[in-house]
Amino acid sequence: MKINNETKVGILAVVAIVLLVLGFNFLKGAKVFNKQPALYAVFKDLGSLEKSNVVKINGLPIGTVYNFTPTNKEVDGIIVEIHLNRDVAIPDNSVAFIDASLVGASYIKIEKGPSNTYLQPGDTLNTSLSGGIIADLKTQLTPTITRVNDVADSLKMVLGSVNQIFDPNTNHNLQDMIASLAVSSAHLQRLLNAESGLVSQAVGNLNNVTGNLARNNEQITSSIRNIELTTANLANAPIKQTIAGLQATVDQLKNTITALDANVNNPNGTVGRLLNDQQLYNQLQKSALSLEILLDDVRVHPKRYVNISLFGGRKGAEPLTSPSAKDTVIITEGD
Repeated sequence: MKINNETKVGILAVVAIVLLVLGFNFLKGAKVFNKQPALYAVFKDLGSLEKSNVVKINGLPIGTVYNFTPTNKEVDGIIVEIHLNRDVAIPDNSVAFIDASLVGASYIKIEKGPSNTYLQPGDTLNTSLSGGIIADLKTQLTPTITRVNDVADSLKMVLGSVNQIFDPNTNHNLQDMIASLAVSSAHLQRLLNAESGLVSQAVGNLNNVTGNLARNNEQITSSIRNIELTTANLANAPIKQTIAGLQATVDQLKNTITALDANVNNPNGTVGRLLNDQQLYNQLQKSALSLEILLDDVRVHPKRYVNISLFGGRKGAEPLTSPSAKDTVIITEGD
């Protein structure tokens, strides 16, 4: 039997269509020849969720979005059909919501609940209106971005007004000011130079001081300990009793000096009579003179007072009537 060309073209077209459908389903992650278990979730807004987007639990892909179906003509809700490609146990109180990454596509994230009862194929997941962290960030950043745009527009208007206000002289002054700032920054840079700047030298000196303190830490600690011991001893010393004793001694000394002064100044007292009696003074002078003459005579004529002779003594010299000179010694004949 001979097959004409039209039949061959028809068969090839059918095979191509079948391969195209199978390849499209394969690229979506759906199993072509095996029926996958399906779950359903109802959302009021899909956002940027598309078919074949990933469904995740704890970051692990467990399935894909297979189809969207509106709940009614008013599209009050959208039923999302999820095909699972992993055999996982999902608690029946788990919650699904639409999340998205900064640079990737949206996906459905399922947060597992604590229930011990698990969903079966064909059951419907609980959903949440929360859009995840990225959606929350977008929601919070949208007003901020709007305000930033408003501020940028206002800044453009201000800059335009400033450009109209500034004349050539003002621009020249601004250029001089910028040049002065450049010179000041150069001076500041030299001041802060790591090798020769004043700040560097001050920091070096401070490092030397702290190094000396660190090296003498033991001596400083010992000095502080000695000061503490000294202050402790001073605190424990009977300073009040010592001061009281000294005060009592000073009082007694004052009383003694007062009494002595009274006796000295009193001409009728014993000490006053000794100090103020001229006759007694003259007698003491005479007694001192006689004693001096006697001592000189003993020194000059010792044999007069100690005379020991085997053959008899000789007539001694005349006794002294006045003190002899102290720088010479008179030796009489026969002494």
